[in-house]
This record gives sequence, C-alpha cells and structure tokens, in this order.
Amino acid sequence: MKQDGSRPRRQSRSQRWIQELVANPGDSGAASYEQWQQRFLLNRLRIAIVLWLLYHLSFLPFDLFTALFDRDRFDNFWLTVSAFSSVVLLICLAVLQTRFGQRHLAWVFLGVAWSFPLFFLILVTQRGHSEANNYYLWMPPFFFLAAFIPVRWRLHLAAQLGIILCYVGSNWVGQITGTTGTTGESLGESYLTLFWFFFFCNLSVFMYERLARSEFKARQVLVAEQEKSERLLLNILPQSIAERLKHESNSIADNFTEVSVLFADIVGFTQLSAQMPPEALVNLLNQVFSLFDQLAAQYDLEKIKTIGDAYMVVAGLPEARVDHVAAIADMALEMQQSLRLLNQQIGQTLNIRVGIHTGPVVAGVIGLKKFAYDLWGDTVNTASRMEASGIPGEIQVTQATYDCLKHHYRLEERGIISIKGKGEMTTYLLKGRSHIQDKATLGQPV
Repeated sequence: MKQDGSRPRRQSRSQRWIQELVANPGDSGAASYEQWQQRFLLNRLRIAIVLWLLYHLSFLPFDLFTALFDRDRFDNFWLTVSAFSSVVLLICLAVLQTRFGQRHLAWVFLGVAWSFPLFFLILVTQRGHSEANNYYLWMPPFFFLAAFIPVRWRLHLAAQLGIILCYVGSNWVGQITGTTGTTGESLGESYLTLFWFFFFCNLSVFMYERLARSEFKARQVLVAEQEKSERLLLNILPQSIAERLKHESNSIADNFTEVSVLFADIVGFTQLSAQMPPEALVNLLNQVFSLFDQLAAQYDLEKIKTIGDAYMVVAGLPEARVDHVAAIADMALEMQQSLRLLNQQIGQTLNIRVGIHTGPVVAGVIGLKKFAYDLWGDTVNTASRMEASGIPGEIQVTQATYDCLKHHYRLEERGIISIKGKGEMTTYLLKGRSHIQDKATLGQPV
C-alpha cells in the first residue's frame, strides 16, 4: 500500500514485455556483466520465439487459402517447413520455462536459430528443389537474431557455422545425386556471399557486446560513485531530509512541538590544546566524538553538529518519538560512562559538562553551500546555557526536562542559578536511572 492508501499499480504483461524489449546493461541490477548477459539472453529469447511464431502464423492464412481454392499452385513445402519450425520453437519456449533451459540458454538459442534453416535445407535436399541455392530464403533468422539478440557473438558464430555446414552438405549431396546443378563458379560466389553476410552479422554482434560491456562497467562505476555520494550525504543529513532535499528546491523547515536537545563540551579543552601537538589533539577529539557518534546511533538520536570541543545531539526529530526525553537522558549517562572507560584506555583525565532542555524547535536546511541540518529556537539556546553553566562531570537539566524524568530517574535539585539571557532558573542534576522503566511512557510530564 502507498502512503496515500492507494494500492500500487501492477505492471501489465505488455509493460513488462516492453521493458524486457528495451532492456539495457544498467537495468537488471546484475552484479557482473556475464549475469546481465544471461538475463538479457533469457528475456530476449522468450520474445524472439513468440515473434518468430507470429511470423509463421502470419503466412498460414495464405497457405490455407491456396490449399482450398487454388490447389494447382499449392505446394506444401513451405507449410511443412513452417510447421516443423513452429514445433521446435514451441519446444524451445517450453524448455525456457524449466531450470534446465535457463541454465543452458546456448542450446535453446541454437534451437531457435536452426529451427527454420535446418528443416528448409533438409527438405530441399530430399525433394531436390531448386531453392537449395537460393540462400536468401533461409538467411532471415540470422538477420533477426543478430538484430534482436545482439549478445554472445561466439554463439551466433556457432549457429551460423552449423547452417553453413548443412548448406555445403546439401549442395554436395545434390551434386552427387544430380538433383541440383550448381556450377563451380556459382557455388564460389554463393560461399563468398554467405561469408560476408555472416561476417557482418557477427561483427555487429561483437561490436554491440563490446559497447554493452563498456556501458555496464561505466554504469557500475557510476552506481558506486552515487552510493558513495549517498553515504556522504547521509553522514551530513538525516535520510528523510536528504530525500526531500533531492526533490525540493526550496529551503526545508519543520516545526517540532517537543524535542530534547543535548549539548556537551570537554572541560579544560582550551588548556589541553595548548599542551598537545595539533595532530594528537585532533586525534583525541576524534576519538571522543566518534564514541559519542556511536552512542547517538545506538539510541537512534540525530547528531546535529560539533562546534570546537562542543557536541550537539537531539532526540525527537526528524521523526517524532514519545520517548525522546528518556533517550537523550540515557545517552547523557552513557557518555559519562564511556568517557571514563576511554580515559582508562588512553591514559587521560577527560571530563565533560552536559546540558539538556526539552521544548519546541524549528529544524531545517538553509543556504546554498556547505549546508547542514540545524535547529533554531529558544530550546536550543536554553540547552546550550545548561551546558555552559553546568558543573564538570555533571548533567544539568531544566525544569521541563526534570518534569519528564523525575519518576524514573534520579535527579538532584541544584537550586536557582542565574542563566545568561534567561535570568534565574531552577535546574537539576541527572544522576542515573532509578529502575528499569518503559521508555514509551517517558514522553510527557506525569
């Protein structure tokens, strides 16, 4: 079902037939060119057999009319060839529906290629018809196959060599039995004509295969680059926002009635930066923020940005969730624990201040260059103030966040403090979980 409630439209058989007819090396999603080649050959063989059967059926009314109303001109030669050829084509079509046929497409191809010319030459040789030397009467299948299934040039070559041998054999039998009077000069011209005809057919298939292989490889490179670009884009923007940005030219802005915003910064980072070489400092900061990124992914939160040594993450967007307060609180506690473990591993004494506030925000993407998904509103400013005025090693939250957490988490009242730009505010320190709780109940104040 689509999002609007309507049922997805199923492709009709004719639509699928057209798609198979115009398939190109980039359409099938095959992992290799050989896999695409097999799928292409399978699809085109099905269509080719149907078309070749329709070709035979289109002449049937003329043969029947002549048989019924003009028996003096009626010759069952062509009707016999067409009937035998149609039977072989039907067998090939049935074999294609089996696993054996799909694994051995070359044999099915040869059956289709030989169905008409082979019976033609056999009957001509048996009956001594003069059409034995008129190769234009049995060459159309090779024109058709080269144009319609231009892959596997070696297979085309094998099919044509088989018929040439049959043609040479029929001429040899005719000369021995005296049923065909082909002179050496006309026979040489016939062979030369057949050579150039088959040469051009195979050359066209060979050139198409080279082009198709090159196109397939180029598309694989393009798809790989697109996937790389997609991954880079998803590292910058949420997936839903990235999809909208691809299709919308205007700036993206959404209003969220309630989210939880967390700011964290490393205590004493300015002094630390003066003591460490630049590369070591950047490596250390990367270790810390990579750790926080893993936690954000674990709790399904949206990292917004890093500003120097400050880290900003939000819960409740771009997809709303009722447990956003619990999710952001759990991440804050995990950030403290993970940083303690990291300190033990690298021999440092890093500490962080964390501030959290819950409230409405506006989120979106603006600008033309170096754009990023960002948040605006008083909630963002208040969360930032909670971090800036916080205590090293503590998680400071506002009254709004406290009201959502107080029944399931341990919090201590810090008291009334002066917040720049906000005046006096009552804040709390998040200490931990009180017991195992259902996070789905932690979205609204109780």
